[in-house]
Amino acid sequence: MDKQKVIVYVDGFNFYYGLKHDKRWRQYYWLDMVRFFELGMKEYQELVAVKYFSAIPDDEVKQKNQDAFFQANKQNPKFQLILGKYLKKEIICRNCGYTIRTYEEKESDVRIATQIVADAYKKNCDVSIVVSADSDMIPAVELAMEAKQRVFVYFPPNHYSSDLNNITGGAVFLSRYEKRFKQSLLPDVIHLDKYDYDLHIPEKWKQYREIKAR
Repeated sequence: MDKQKVIVYVDGFNFYYGLKHDKRWRQYYWLDMVRFFELGMKEYQELVAVKYFSAIPDDEVKQKNQDAFFQANKQNPKFQLILGKYLKKEIICRNCGYTIRTYEEKESDVRIATQIVADAYKKNCDVSIVVSADSDMIPAVELAMEAKQRVFVYFPPNHYSSDLNNITGGAVFLSRYEKRFKQSLLPDVIHLDKYDYDLHIPEKWKQYREIKAR
């Protein structure tokens, strides 16, 4: 009998900030995304893709760390990176007139929704796993379910949405699977054959793991 084909859709910012929210979870920044979800597959399932949605930050250090994470995971062909945009945003205080310059991530929600619905209607998989606690995912989940797609929602650590939980009839809390996080950490050094280059875990991320180990 053919195995159920599974595609995972990861809201990268939701996932990252879920880990960042609690120092306990920051040690898992350097994560092998494909291995993590493959460890959760049933014997009758096959993970065909992990689609990871994000955008490149303007901060040079954050950009370098993020790129290392992307390059490490792109070693596995099942990891598919889909990028949106960061846009500058200015907020002016009505009381003092002070201007706060910040950045707003754009397009990822739309890209995730488009992929979920397209894969469901094209029958590219039997099961969709949406890793996010963003209720903006609800319309896409509803459309996929209308296409007779089996959809599950996985909440990143420290994130939750009652609306998403209710629409799917129950969700999975990834914070309950810390053992799987530990089993899915990437090596500190990864050799990139394509570039003949050794990729190292970002030093700050390595420190989080060393602190936890003490």
